[in-house]
Amino acid sequence: MRNLKYWLVTTAHLEDLLLFRDAEDFRVAMSYVAVQAFKTGVFVLAFILMSNHLHFVLAGSREQVEAFVNGFKAMYSRYYWDKYGVQELLRRNQVDFSEIDTVDDALERAIAYVQMNCVAANICSWPSDYPWGTGACFFTRPEAGMVDTGGACRGQPLAALSARERYRLLHTKAELPGEWMLYEGYISPTSYVPVKWVEKLFQTPKRMNFFLRNSSKAKVLLEAGEKRLPSFRDQVIVSALPDLCRSLFRKGTLAELEEEQLVELMRQLRFRFAANVNQIARVTGVSYERAAMLLDRA
Repeated sequence: MRNLKYWLVTTAHLEDLLLFRDAEDFRVAMSYVAVQAFKTGVFVLAFILMSNHLHFVLAGSREQVEAFVNGFKAMYSRYYWDKYGVQELLRRNQVDFSEIDTVDDALERAIAYVQMNCVAANICSWPSDYPWGTGACFFTRPEAGMVDTGGACRGQPLAALSARERYRLLHTKAELPGEWMLYEGYISPTSYVPVKWVEKLFQTPKRMNFFLRNSSKAKVLLEAGEKRLPSFRDQVIVSALPDLCRSLFRKGTLAELEEEQLVELMRQLRFRFAANVNQIARVTGVSYERAAMLLDRA
């Protein structure tokens, strides 16, 4: 793998839309990453699925990496359209492909940057606490991670599932290795991520922790220590919106609110969930500019 090119791949942040509205969406996307890794032959070294953007560290040719990203976008967009009726979710979403140098620990820093996105977003205190990516894959305790004490992947092998069960869980008919493991409803990243190779790259857990703690993405939050309050995940706020609309305004949906009611709802989101304007725009589907204007009146 040393002879391959390495890439940091990042999608543009969606300002007024969530890529993943609930846990099922995350699980489906996790499995689609596995499908595209198998189809394209790309090595997935690290990745994280955030509410409104994605990060990957990949190894392969530029053509392979682009095929991986385009394949994932196409699969997930079809799923999202079928479930929510939103067309072309990711088709126009810009993607940045940055080749990673192989000197000065650049690859280690790129992996740490990706792993620490959930910490930088103040969602959790450490990557291993975040399930939607490779955060729990490397140097983890057997009782806490996706690998047991013998080094085997936890879960159920895909070969043990019927074709109908596989489609129901994975939302794809793609043929995948039967030994790959289904874990918590999605294909475990430890089935296809070269975990031992990444661990060898970092050499020791202590050295990996050094890069994680010094990642520009999360260093400020880590230094804040116990003073920082955890943020609510977008999906938690989205699930609370119908109840808020009913209890505050006796309305069933966000679309039924008048403008002054929307102002009050945003004020409540800021007060109850400590949500900032970016998060409020994402969970309500209102543009950043309009959300900022309405919050000025709150």
